[in-house]
Amino acid sequence: MPKKRGTSAKKKKKVRLEEAMAYIHSTFNNTIITVTDLDGQVLCWSSAGQVGFKGTKKGTPFAAQKAAEEIIRKAKEGFQLQKVRVVVKGPGSGRETAIRTLQAGGLRVVSIKEATPIPHNGCRPPKKRKV
Repeated sequence: MPKKRGTSAKKKKKVRLEEAMAYIHSTFNNTIITVTDLDGQVLCWSSAGQVGFKGTKKGTPFAAQKAAEEIIRKAKEGFQLQKVRVVVKGPGSGRETAIRTLQAGGLRVVSIKEATPIPHNGCRPPKKRKV
């Protein structure tokens, strides 16, 4: 039987970062939190669905809290992260809860930036419902 090539387990380097960016994308249906380095390379991510919530429960503040706790665990284990700059996007209910959880979990929030896209009279709205 021939040897398999390229299947050796590669050792991950321990990357130590002092500061990173945390993007909180909060919609009505889900909350997704992504941690990147300052250049924009994704380090880790988590969402309410990945943590174990399904359906309408993904849009709750509690689900966002659990997703943020998972991100804190991943960021501290893998990257020894200390400070984080937060960028919040979207109208969902989990945005404030996620920021508070990041602060309470031992990460120092350096700045919070609001990046929710606001339409300047863009698309035409759908016609009125006839009930």
